[in-house]
Amino acid sequence: MKTLIIAEKPDMGRNIAAAIEPKAKNHRSYLEGEQYIITWAIGHLIELAEPDAYDPKYKRWNIGDLPIIPDQFKLVPNRKTMDQLKVIAELAKRSDLLINSCDAGREGQHIFSLIQRHLKLKQPVKRLWISDLTPETIRKGFQELKDGSEYENLTKAARVRSEADWLIGMNGSRAFTTRHNVLLSVGRVQTPVLALIYERQKTIEAFSSLKYYQVEGHFAQGDTSYKGLWQGDRLTEKDKAEALAAKVKGKPGRIASYEVKDTKEYPNRLYDLTLLQREANGKFGFSAKKTLDTAQALYEKHKVISYPRTNSNYVTEQNIPEMHKTLSSLTGTAYDEWVKGANRNLVHKGNKFVCNPSKVEDHHAILPTGRKATSLSPDEQKLYDLVVRRFLSQFYPAAEYKMHTVITEVEEEMFKTTVKELLSLGWKVIYGDQKKDKPRGGKAKGKEEEEDEETEVSEPFSIVSSEGVHCSDAVVKEKETQPPKAFTEGTLLKAMESAGKQIEDEELRDAMKDSGLGTPATRAATIERLKKVGYIEMQGKKILITQKGRTAIELIRGAGVELLTSPEMTGQWERRLNEISRGTASDLQFMENVKKFAAMIVDKVRAQSRADKMSFESSEPSSGTRGKGKGSTRRSSGGRDSSYAPADAASRPAAPKFIGACPRPGCGGQIFMGRKGYGCSRYKEGCRFVIWKESYGRQLTDTQIKALIEKGRTAKLKLVMPDGSGAEGKLILRSPETGELGVE
Repeated sequence: MKTLIIAEKPDMGRNIAAAIEPKAKNHRSYLEGEQYIITWAIGHLIELAEPDAYDPKYKRWNIGDLPIIPDQFKLVPNRKTMDQLKVIAELAKRSDLLINSCDAGREGQHIFSLIQRHLKLKQPVKRLWISDLTPETIRKGFQELKDGSEYENLTKAARVRSEADWLIGMNGSRAFTTRHNVLLSVGRVQTPVLALIYERQKTIEAFSSLKYYQVEGHFAQGDTSYKGLWQGDRLTEKDKAEALAAKVKGKPGRIASYEVKDTKEYPNRLYDLTLLQREANGKFGFSAKKTLDTAQALYEKHKVISYPRTNSNYVTEQNIPEMHKTLSSLTGTAYDEWVKGANRNLVHKGNKFVCNPSKVEDHHAILPTGRKATSLSPDEQKLYDLVVRRFLSQFYPAAEYKMHTVITEVEEEMFKTTVKELLSLGWKVIYGDQKKDKPRGGKAKGKEEEEDEETEVSEPFSIVSSEGVHCSDAVVKEKETQPPKAFTEGTLLKAMESAGKQIEDEELRDAMKDSGLGTPATRAATIERLKKVGYIEMQGKKILITQKGRTAIELIRGAGVELLTSPEMTGQWERRLNEISRGTASDLQFMENVKKFAAMIVDKVRAQSRADKMSFESSEPSSGTRGKGKGSTRRSSGGRDSSYAPADAASRPAAPKFIGACPRPGCGGQIFMGRKGYGCSRYKEGCRFVIWKESYGRQLTDTQIKALIEKGRTAKLKLVMPDGSGAEGKLILRSPETGELGVE
């Protein structure tokens, strides 16, 4: 009898064979040597069965048959990969030991467990748990195989994650779809993520821009010149700002206070997957999925980085010697100059910024391996470059600065100056050839919160507190408060990681990792799912919610199941799954709570009124951008956070909420949002009232339309006139008959 090794994918299986059984004979779907037979899954070979496997009546979607809560979940083979499953079954008959060599994480554990359960394999199991696919690491991993029973809790967490997603997705999607007669996809993770996007969009739409003014003083003391911002309550009247500028211009002043302190900026932390996805989105516009796929290729195909699906920014003590070897292996490459400048003494077991075993669970941070990177595609090279530079920066000292804070007083008015004087570039030398990034850390500042602007200089800066200054000029700057920015995939990933909480502090970010939305391995798939079902669309890097996505959230909340849209609630579920994997929480209790929640969703939806018939008629983003709607959803049963929807359900139009009564005298219709504008529900009876979404250079919001039809005017807005000139004014409803607008 031989030992059967089951890898997750063919490439991984072949890498293992090359390392431990180099003379193994290739049989296409497996490799066989003297001691080992090496085969593989092809992703998920086994799935949870569809509802009709429990009762044929579930083939038809009927709200009266809900909730569907199996006593025992049935497993079915994936028809596309049935042949490979048969291969594993036959090979197992010739084996007396199994080695689980699937990905070292929750999903890899689940893939092996499903095969083992479905085929009823009784052989003892060992676990290969490694973080890169170099031959040395594979051989070392086989010398240190763990007993399969050590991962029993991880198996439980993987199983209940899958079954919980089935219960929420299957019951939620069927309940909302049958109640409202339109295909609605609901999922444990995807729905709260959609709610984050919805809330951001509503905030942007409700935002009313305010104009304000800053006064910037220009000062000189001997050969030193500097600028400072006036300190006081925000100035909203231009004449007051101009009067203040005139008051100080050309006048002498004094240094009211001058503080200097030394500061250091340490290298950014090593990458986990989410941080890598965020930065690749910001720098290169890569989607989360593209970054994951590219990183997976660098790991599996090229073997030049370690396992990418990690949520740790740290390494263990065992990784420190490997990091030093990898540094040496980069000699003679494009990174040679930085290797020569590296200080090896900075990366050691006592450096908690790099080496922190308590913050490494399944896998350490993403690192380059000692293998030379050749034949990389342009996108692979970009991602590899991010990983290598971040790695190299750990071998460099902190960047050093002097922070100068000056308060200048002129005519009893105070001006603040913050100058950041560079003393030593340190690790930033590695990024000297790149466009400067925005400063990291600290509180995020909105554009309107620039009263404390910072100037960075590389030449020495100093002033003498006891000497006077001269205000050579004072300039009035017109500013405007800005709404929050629409999510990009990068900023959405950050919000998912912290379950929607705005967290800038790195320590808090670490603490939230156990209770984010989804896992590093599944977040990209969740975003792709939202695109696929037509809930969101991309406009460049921006994520925009569609009318269908907007209405889905409103219906779910309207049914009284707000918890389904709650990022905090789903974050707590994710934390509980992590606790189950550590053996500190009960999988049975978790599933009991999920079953109660699924039943509650069905009860609430059953009592809900059916949505109006035009709710989902526009698949365009609510900002009014034109794009092809993606309103259809395919049935899915095996995905990570799959929601479950029929391939044949009717997805015909059904209706946005009405904005208000049509203002045309005697009409009696209701105004609703159509594809390009807001029209009247009695258009078939001849009402020609319409307000175009894009008017006077603005995408009009529901709130602004409501103001126009009820009050006849909006609040003051920034507009673009027909001749292309900018103007500020109120939109007015010039004609209640046609919807023609004017400007006041």
